[in-house]
Amino acid sequence: MDLKLKDKVAVVTGASKGIGAGIAKAFAKAGAKVVVNYASAKADADKVVDEITKDGGTAIAVQGNITLSADVKRLFTETKTAFGGLDILVNNAGVFTFEPLEAVTEDSFHAQYNTHVLGNLLCTQGAVALFGQEGGSIINISSTVSQNPIPGLVVYCAAKAAVDTMTKLLAKELGGRKIRVNTIAPGVTETEGTRTAGIIGGDLEKQMIANTPLGRTGQPEDIAKVAVFLASDDAGWVTGERITVAGGLL
Repeated sequence: MDLKLKDKVAVVTGASKGIGAGIAKAFAKAGAKVVVNYASAKADADKVVDEITKDGGTAIAVQGNITLSADVKRLFTETKTAFGGLDILVNNAGVFTFEPLEAVTEDSFHAQYNTHVLGNLLCTQGAVALFGQEGGSIINISSTVSQNPIPGLVVYCAAKAAVDTMTKLLAKELGGRKIRVNTIAPGVTETEGTRTAGIIGGDLEKQMIANTPLGRTGQPEDIAKVAVFLASDDAGWVTGERITVAGGLL
């Protein structure tokens, strides 16, 4: 077994379901000790931890709303208490709302933008403070819509574009501290969220698959494999990059 992340410690935000859960499981399988962050879905987060531990891995679940600085501070304090330090952060937590321009409200804006932008910044601050002298790896989860936006997702698309820009900026700002910052941009991926939103099984999925050269919907495992690479020493010379993981969908 190739344990690319042996003895590394990773925090994955929004890891109770979907892409985050897939990344948490893949990290554990690669040898990392994983902190499964969740906002409210405790049962789902506990299930992810249970699956990891039954498979011989190490993980804990830590509740925390990443848009609240006190919660973020507690997330990284509990990480240090449990595992002594940190090597990897995956900023995965996200929310989206389909709404035309006329329907956008302050609440819907802040729910999405605060999660993807403020939340990423707060968690990155917490991670950087906890990384050791050997630096660390930060992986942001963006989306193909940051460069190819879909009507009805104006706030989400704008927030993901901000994530792309923050990645490039922070790669420059933190490089001198041996901290790498990269982005993964998934295409349409089958998760609880995309099923609940009606994307999976709907016309939008059909349209996106038709525009995807590899001709299928992505799975969390597809994204997780690339995350393992970016978190590992194999990507030691990779920073400031946005890697599209979407079967050729642009």
